[in-house]
Amino acid sequence: MNVRVRLFAAARQAAGRDAVELELPTAATIADLRRSLAERFQPLSTLLPHVLFAINAEYAGDATPIPAGAEIACIPPVSGG
Repeated sequence: MNVRVRLFAAARQAAGRDAVELELPTAATIADLRRSLAERFQPLSTLLPHVLFAINAEYAGDATPIPAGAEIACIPPVSGG
């Protein structure tokens, strides 16, 4: 399945774009997505262990399956004070 992932803050800066599209297996999970992003977008690889993902505006853990047509967001940790 083809998925589109919106990137925010440091993830957007590392990838040099605000969204990426990937081809994933039909039964893919967030963990699969995380691995695929690290392989295809090397500048994101150091950030990916620390980001949160949301599917259709709901936070999702690594074991969460990605449904077809889902809206996916990659949300890095926020720093500052």
